[in-house]
Amino acid sequence: MAEKQWLKASVGALLGLMVFGLMTYQYLCPGNSCVSRPDRYVTYGGGNSRPDYAGAVDRLLQEPRRKKYTFRPSTLDRDVDFNISENDVIVFLHMQKTGGTTFGRHLVKNMDLERPCQCRRGQKRCQCLRPGTDRDIWLFSRFSTGWSCGLHADWTELKDCVPDMMDKKEKQPKKRRYFYITMLREPVARYLSEWRHVQRGATWKTSRHMCDGKMPSEKELPSCFDENWVGVGLDEFTDCPWNLANNRQTRMLADLSLVGCYNTSRVNQEQRNRILLGSAKTNLRRMAFFGLTEFQKKSQYMFERTFKLKFIESFEQVNGTTAGRTPISGNQKKKSRGAERS
Repeated sequence: MAEKQWLKASVGALLGLMVFGLMTYQYLCPGNSCVSRPDRYVTYGGGNSRPDYAGAVDRLLQEPRRKKYTFRPSTLDRDVDFNISENDVIVFLHMQKTGGTTFGRHLVKNMDLERPCQCRRGQKRCQCLRPGTDRDIWLFSRFSTGWSCGLHADWTELKDCVPDMMDKKEKQPKKRRYFYITMLREPVARYLSEWRHVQRGATWKTSRHMCDGKMPSEKELPSCFDENWVGVGLDEFTDCPWNLANNRQTRMLADLSLVGCYNTSRVNQEQRNRILLGSAKTNLRRMAFFGLTEFQKKSQYMFERTFKLKFIESFEQVNGTTAGRTPISGNQKKKSRGAERS
């Protein structure tokens, strides 16, 4: 009798510990955030390998719907062990009309480094070499390596291209650590700014949009215009279903392989949007740094704190933007917000 009571008590205690452990795990690690995985910020390797995405689509589709998506403070508090003298490389994902040009110039002209980037008058690119080397590069960006992986290459393109391109530029295969960074902007303001830019003649027609080793066909990605879209009205700009300005930040941060690249027949639109948003959030969390156009000084502080590097001069906040001076109706603003969901 005593043995049975002892056994019941032991089983009860064991079950209680299991329940307590599960509750503690869910509290400390919501959404399985503590599951062992490669470093959130760093991508290793010199080949074209990508993380294993088995079941990724199913997991993203099963996520509960939420009105707002937020990051925990632990996600935003970045502290990486970047070493400019070793094999670490900062990769800047530059999305259109997010203040990337200004930030990119800060990286090559405003860094307090042992060996500053060498910038020559009249040349768009600067030479950003590691201390004590004559060909090792620490920065992969528009103003250092040029558009080596394509004009405004997105996450999908950069992940497949950067390792091989670095081997080519440094003339040797090497294992490196890649620290991805980007700048974000309030979606409607970014969308209106891109519209005005296209209205003045910008096209980005030479962008390759590589995905899974190939460019999209004309059927998969038709053009909204012939030579250019000069003078386009906002309604026409918004109504074109193939306009890459629509939902640009989400698309350029996501892994397009998860939805069949630019082949929209593989996944219905609602599922495609959810998968892309989930993927973009995941990739953004794993980046070493992302700044916000609307908060220049805070972005500067976060970058300096994350990489333990300093800028020479403080960033300036420019509030009088083209988007802010653009008069639009309430209906047009609503359509722009719907087009730029990120």
